Amino acid sequence: LAKQFETFRNNLEGFAEKHKNEIKKDIAFRRQFQEMCATVGVDPLASSKGFWSQVLGVGDFYYELAVQIVEVCVATSSQNGGIISLDELLLRVRKARGKSRSAQDVSHDDILRAIKKLRVLGDGFAVIEPINGHGRILIQSIPGELSMDHTAILNSLQTRSSFTVEQLREQFKWSDDRIKTAIDFMIKEGLLWVDNDGRHTEYYFPGLFTAQRVTAGESV
Repeated sequence: LAKQFETFRNNLEGFAEKHKNEIKKDIAFRRQFQEMCATVGVDPLASSKGFWSQVLGVGDFYYELAVQIVEVCVATSSQNGGIISLDELLLRVRKARGKSRSAQDVSHDDILRAIKKLRVLGDGFAVIEPINGHGRILIQSIPGELSMDHTAILNSLQTRSSFTVEQLREQFKWSDDRIKTAIDFMIKEGLLWVDNDGRHTEYYFPGLFTAQRVTAGESV
């Protein structure tokens, strides 16, 4: 079995050498290649040295992408509190990379792989997946881990950007103290805006405003 894996690994290197341009330029091809690598325990992103980086430049590609992700998250953190949708992040990164022929296009998968590498630097970047596997993926770029309650609230806002205490009480059957604890933390961290003008106090995630615009096809 070990010999078979070694043979496959060698064949994979030959494949990478032959198709390096497609791997660099074609999003779908690059994802398939990453999946092939995973089957034999090869991580082209694990090192900036050696065969994979020399042939494909993948280390440089994902390093550059990670830097651009950080730049976008820092630039937008004052507006969204450090919570941004994957769709908006991809749109902003693509905009930053430009449309020149030399600029490699990037995908959702590329963004998630680059974020995975950023997480080794410590607390600060996390991916918030929708509970049922369908819906909006959010990226947290602020230090500190959100609790299960905070994540549940975010996941409940797939089609809107705000909520009220009454809505949380009805949806989750939580006590008022539990709701207040979650809301107070998110306000303190700059994740929520408070609107007291209506009949009920409404709490907004600014990062989900633009997420809705991106979903609707508007530019950011």
